[in-house]
Amino acid sequence: MWKYNRSTVSGYFLAGRSMTWIAIGASLFVSNIGSEHFIGLAGSGAASGFAVGAWEFNALMLLQLLGWVFVPVYIQSGIYTMPEYLSKRFGGHRIQVYFAVLSLILYIFTKLSVDLYSGALFIQESLGWNLYLSVILLIGMTALLTVTGGLVAVIYTDTVQALLMIIGALTLMVISITEVGGFEEAKRRYMLASPNVTSILLTYNLSNTNSCHVDPKPDSLKMLREPTDEDIPWPGFLLGQTPASVWYWCADQVIVQRVLAAKNIAHAKGATLMAGLLKLLPMFIIVVPGMISRILFADDIACINPEHCMQVCGSRAGCSNIAYPRLVMKLVPVGLRGLMMAVMIAALMSDLDSIFNSASTIFTLDVYKLLIRKNASSRELMVVGRVFVALMVIISIAWVPIIVEMQGGQMYLYIQEVADYLTPPVAALFLLGIFWKRCNEQGAFCGGMIGFALGAVRLILAFIYRAPECNQPDTRPGFIKNIHYMYVATALFWITGIVTITVSLLTPPPSKEQVRMTTFWSVKNRTVKESPSGENSFKTQEKTILKYSDAPNHISSNGKSEETKNVQPENVNLLITCSDDSNPGISVSNSEVETPVDSYSNGQAALMGEKTTEEETESNDKHWKFINWFCGFTSKNMNKSAFDEKMEEESIGLQMLEETPKVKLLLNVGLFGVCSLGIFMFVYFSL
Repeated sequence: MWKYNRSTVSGYFLAGRSMTWIAIGASLFVSNIGSEHFIGLAGSGAASGFAVGAWEFNALMLLQLLGWVFVPVYIQSGIYTMPEYLSKRFGGHRIQVYFAVLSLILYIFTKLSVDLYSGALFIQESLGWNLYLSVILLIGMTALLTVTGGLVAVIYTDTVQALLMIIGALTLMVISITEVGGFEEAKRRYMLASPNVTSILLTYNLSNTNSCHVDPKPDSLKMLREPTDEDIPWPGFLLGQTPASVWYWCADQVIVQRVLAAKNIAHAKGATLMAGLLKLLPMFIIVVPGMISRILFADDIACINPEHCMQVCGSRAGCSNIAYPRLVMKLVPVGLRGLMMAVMIAALMSDLDSIFNSASTIFTLDVYKLLIRKNASSRELMVVGRVFVALMVIISIAWVPIIVEMQGGQMYLYIQEVADYLTPPVAALFLLGIFWKRCNEQGAFCGGMIGFALGAVRLILAFIYRAPECNQPDTRPGFIKNIHYMYVATALFWITGIVTITVSLLTPPPSKEQVRMTTFWSVKNRTVKESPSGENSFKTQEKTILKYSDAPNHISSNGKSEETKNVQPENVNLLITCSDDSNPGISVSNSEVETPVDSYSNGQAALMGEKTTEEETESNDKHWKFINWFCGFTSKNMNKSAFDEKMEEESIGLQMLEETPKVKLLLNVGLFGVCSLGIFMFVYFSL
């Protein structure tokens, strides 16, 4: 694990681009399946049947879109973070900063907060531990792992945890299905799983004798439902939820950062195929056990009114969220409960370390480096990444009391609703940026801002006008209670797209350099033009770097730089190492021309060809030695190691998009098989 850290941004944030498809595929699956899935998916399965499984099958398809369309563009662009891609594609920094801040907000208030609450809920239900003590302990262990190891530690632990989670969850699935007499019998008994209202009223001595939502919904065994359904209306899911999910699976740092750590494009595609197949499992190992939990414990899971729910699980909104932990505590033999507890802790730690690592990457490279310290050294960036993880820990612990109050009837649908109000504009910008060369910065910024403003207003209104308790009249405005959030997501996605296209057509097109390496079509063209020899490719790119980087202000109207002359020998190292080879000469204004320190294709911000100043020489003090050891710094000659790694990274990067015909055919056959399987599962569970 240490050998890939090596005090470099590449090693810490992208695992030195050394990971294989098996490790990345497992990491993708575990990064997604956190404690909120065990609590939320099983809870929604108990409350409304098969519907929630649609997100899992949808992810199977979108993962292949990531592997075959988005990742080749990201690799060719030479980027580390998603905001960095937006900056390279559109120029300027407005969109980059907007997306970075939005991502950090979503991490803290949807992923992090929900993970902590769901994990604490399971621990409290199963062990009776103090809520805050268990949360602080888990966060501390996870943060220590992430801070000291970087992405290699994250991916390796994810691989082990994936095996642990699948074994534990499969064990519970087999036990629970056997308990109810098989899968078909489980479906039949679920439709009859209503609580005994008379027995509950006698047992709990309730003052409120009304009951509501006690019977399973008539279409509980269908996945995609009528257009007016309150869970998953099929037009809203296909037209609104699917584009919104593009953000998570194709443009979210947590997911994409793992795939970018692949050795080459073949391993990246293999990882998305593996993760897609694994995404078939949650329907059977989480959703179905949740439904069985309702069958076995209907009086508790399907509580009859807010007063009863409060006595059962401490939440007036409903008790479906305790379906999975209740099943573990009541059904699993004592010897296996430890395994299931380990599965839940593994899921929580995996999700948290993914968020910590990815959020620190975005903050370090897209906020700190861009807005606070443009000339920050590589060492400083590494330390800031660790410090930000510590800050995330503090925010997370401080947020715990609010999480306890933030209980929804179905937690998983709460996550989707919040995301659907904020992420569709981002998905529209990424899709247009990758597929439409004419899309420019002005159009993307206007479209993104309008979409974000509309979504934020709708989200605020959703918090102001909350759904009433089940036995109270609904007095919310019609446009709040009658329009499903998936239809809102549909409108946000298409409004953003239309505004972006319109403004782009009314303003000057982007420069050729902005689209030369950052669109899907440039990947196709590059594949044809590239030499099969890695050495020749490197020489070609080296010439390109020398040609463009020496005089970024001399770009002719056809997008090609003028012939470069009089290149000084002492500048060669500087040009080769520090110029951003994926996007040279992107801007011709003096204010935006990057300095050598600003250009960091592999994250190294060292200035090549210049002598190390005394200020940058490492101190021999004991506290500096400890900090250097803790953060993974092993060499005093940072400039030399940075130069050597830069040359190696560029040489490897040129070959990452190459595939042999046999491997390409094998991957395409796998793509067809996985997508066909996904479509079949949708049809089977929707008819």
